[in-house]
Amino acid sequence: MKPTHIEHIGIAVNNLEESIKYYEEIMGLECYGIEEIKDQKVKTAFFQVGDTKIELLESTSPDGPVGKFIDKKGPGIHHLAFAVDDAGQKLQDLSEKGVRLIDKEPRKGAEGLNIGFLHPRDTQGVLTEICDNKDHK
Repeated sequence: MKPTHIEHIGIAVNNLEESIKYYEEIMGLECYGIEEIKDQKVKTAFFQVGDTKIELLESTSPDGPVGKFIDKKGPGIHHLAFAVDDAGQKLQDLSEKGVRLIDKEPRKGAEGLNIGFLHPRDTQGVLTEICDNKDHK
């Protein structure tokens, strides 16, 4: 099963409000949604750019994944997300190919999509997210 498209690029930020202002006022984009995902300790903001989205990620806790990322590497690109027709099946296929999974089963992410992360040690150093294709939920 091949990805249908890049679903989004996740960018870790220190301050969501300031970052939204930059993308709206400087880049000319429009934030269409802000959402908190409590179990992931993150607040997100989304921008549509053609077929791809930008997801800004602000940690709601220093011990959350994004908080730890910013503490270690600073703000910047956090992950690359690919859309597939069935995230659960894709995670299983990748596991069978020996790819280490952070999520062995899909979980709910932003915008209600089923998601799962792959370990960056097996993805050329890029934290990679697999998402259900929104058109095929």
